Amino acid sequence: MGTGGGRRVGRPRAAQRPDSGLEPRAELLDAAAELFTTRGYAATTTRAVAERAGMRQASMYHYVTGKEELLAELLESTVRPSLSCARELLADDTAPAERRLWVLCRTDVEVLCGGPHNLGGLYLLPEVRTERFAGFHAVRAELKDTYRQLLAATAAGGALAKSELELRTDLLFGLIEGVILVHRSDPQRPVSAFAEATADAALRIAGI
Repeated sequence: MGTGGGRRVGRPRAAQRPDSGLEPRAELLDAAAELFTTRGYAATTTRAVAERAGMRQASMYHYVTGKEELLAELLESTVRPSLSCARELLADDTAPAERRLWVLCRTDVEVLCGGPHNLGGLYLLPEVRTERFAGFHAVRAELKDTYRQLLAATAAGGALAKSELELRTDLLFGLIEGVILVHRSDPQRPVSAFAEATADAALRIAGI
């Protein structure tokens, strides 16, 4: 069965919402992002997510398996754009490693702080430590390793012993992910200026 206009066949909606142009799964993710970051993950029910997305709770399971799938997808969405950028920067050795590392830091902060919801704050949830979120941890680990490789390619990083390189990477990566807390205290701060200042600070931590 199908409908005209090429729209995806789905379950009936509980209530009409203003047309966002989003597919039902994307609407659920957007609703989950809002509720998880304002009400809290544990306090948000699947019914609340479904209602915020304008559909019945039973209809929600036509698109996702539940809250954990939504959370996993939201978490990975905070890493994938930065990882894509990191892979390109790592492969492009025409620019100095110091410059490429700075660009990665700036880009990562823009991704973490540039959206309408503070999704980076979800990293701290105890639920995220479980095996269900292995996909998120895998892409995050690859991103962190790219930071390490770019740092090692700099003059300052190349002079470090392995243990010191690992420590500097931990500190640098920790600063970038920690900006979510600083940004939350002043969400009106221009993200571009904040991202550049953080990238400058990150390189100073790296010894550059």
